[in-house]
Amino acid sequence: MAPACVLGVCSLLCTWSVVMGHPCSLDHQGWADCSGKSLLHAPSSLPRNITGLDLSFNSLLVPRHGTLLTRFPSLRSLNLSSNALLVLSPAVFSNLGALRLLDLSSCSITYLHKDTFKGLGKLHTLLLRNNNLQELKVPFFLPLKALFHLDLQHNVLVSVDTLSLQLMDTVPQVQLEGNPWVCDCTAHPLQQWLRRRQAVQVTCASPPGLRGREVAALDSQDLGCQMKQRFPREVSTAQQITVTHDNTTTLPSRTGGRSWPYLVGFLVAAIGISILIALAAKCKLVQKNFASYRHRPLPETSSIGGSPMEDGSCESHPMPGAADLQAEDDDGFIEDNYIQPSEQLPEEEERQLHLSI
Repeated sequence: MAPACVLGVCSLLCTWSVVMGHPCSLDHQGWADCSGKSLLHAPSSLPRNITGLDLSFNSLLVPRHGTLLTRFPSLRSLNLSSNALLVLSPAVFSNLGALRLLDLSSCSITYLHKDTFKGLGKLHTLLLRNNNLQELKVPFFLPLKALFHLDLQHNVLVSVDTLSLQLMDTVPQVQLEGNPWVCDCTAHPLQQWLRRRQAVQVTCASPPGLRGREVAALDSQDLGCQMKQRFPREVSTAQQITVTHDNTTTLPSRTGGRSWPYLVGFLVAAIGISILIALAAKCKLVQKNFASYRHRPLPETSSIGGSPMEDGSCESHPMPGAADLQAEDDDGFIEDNYIQPSEQLPEEEERQLHLSI
């Protein structure tokens, strides 16, 4: 029963295509084959809900403004290979948001605008082999968030910049074989990228001494680069090397790149020495203040002249000299055990006491 239904659908589509007058063939999966029909435009009579369209080997005209295919928003696969498209205008595929595969092989494309693939956020496979691309503009990668396979084989690429290589790191499968790569010092970022990807069969086209050798197998001396070990590996090669017009390499001058550790060390040493000096001075001052407060109490006497004490002791206590008092009282304070002024007898009372005796 199922084969009979499939045959019925196919015969119906073929009959419909003949009635409508377009040269394309349709299958039951929504694929339209319009290959090799000398078409200038996609047939307007095709169903809007087709999911695959093959327009290869035609003579399609690309509009200078607007989109190439306006009536097929459900397309998931589009083959435009072997059409002389030359230059693709900006946002030419912007209405094909569901597109997953785009084949632009053998279209003589020489330049890609930064917005050529705008709107293709779901694109999985982009085939650009056998074109005339001489350089890769970085922004053309940006709209392709879901890109998995990028085919750039057999173009005329001679070099690729570091930023483009970094963006291509997010694409799991990238094919660069068959391009005339120039293996000089400018190819060092490409060589490092190919080594990380373990890519093979990407060979040099020039200079003659390196022709046919794999780029990933070369080293810095083969490329004519004089690399210094003091540069860390994670630093971009484009920042390490400057290529002059006579193919000699110089290293860029760095302002303050290695001097900051010495400056920090000097500041730490100065702060440490200052702290030690301050602690030493403070300890010396504390010892001096502590020594100045070590006083001896004065002997308890009844008079300044050294009279016996009231307890009747016959032992005489010599009065400390003025020099000793001055040494012990050099801090200008009077402690509790010193002679109070109320305990001293006036000279007149003492004189009267002797006269009465």
